[in-house]
Amino acid sequence: MTASRARMLHLLVAVVATGAVAFQAVLVFSGEAVLNDEVPPLATRLYRLAAYFTIQSNVLVAVTSWQLWRDPARDGRWWRPVRLAALVGITVTGLVHFVLLRPLLDLDGANWVVDKLLHMVVPVLAVLAWFLVGPRRRVTWRTVGESLVWPVVWTGWTLVVGALSGWYPYPFLNPANDGVGAVVVACLGITVLFLALFAGVRGLDHRLAPAPAGELSPASRAR
Repeated sequence: MTASRARMLHLLVAVVATGAVAFQAVLVFSGEAVLNDEVPPLATRLYRLAAYFTIQSNVLVAVTSWQLWRDPARDGRWWRPVRLAALVGITVTGLVHFVLLRPLLDLDGANWVVDKLLHMVVPVLAVLAWFLVGPRRRVTWRTVGESLVWPVVWTGWTLVVGALSGWYPYPFLNPANDGVGAVVVACLGITVLFLALFAGVRGLDHRLAPAPAGELSPASRAR
């Protein structure tokens, strides 16, 4: 695939991810209730919006995809773990939603649309774009370790804030539902999923062909 086609695919991912997050933000500003009838103050709603792993992973996908639209061969010391975190994070978002959260939701209208965009459309597009156009040969075990910082910090922060406030972004993290043991099991299961995906992406990253040298930008070839 040529560099121009790679840019178009990354642009599609960037536009859809950005639009999905913006769509969800509009619903939050409007005071739309999703999981219950409670509509807290705007500041609380905005914090909760930002606290969702779904939103954070979609934002990372949007940011890195906009950069790849400008340069499909984008590379850099700190860009690598951010890009890997975005790719694996959005994959986890799709899988966890499909297995654990989808059966709990009964949405319609705008809420149904934005739910599908954030949890299904963006994950599929992001993974497909990486598989088709990369960039690849970017993942080392060091990159994997650095990428793990975000989900680990997110989990710790979520559990601490949840214990203090009583609000958890996802029901499987709330010990009031099925007990602390269930939360531990859920966290361990998701950790195993993360590690498996990181290992899988690293393996494919070294097996799939990189972009042809002729398609790399001068700045990327110099890195």
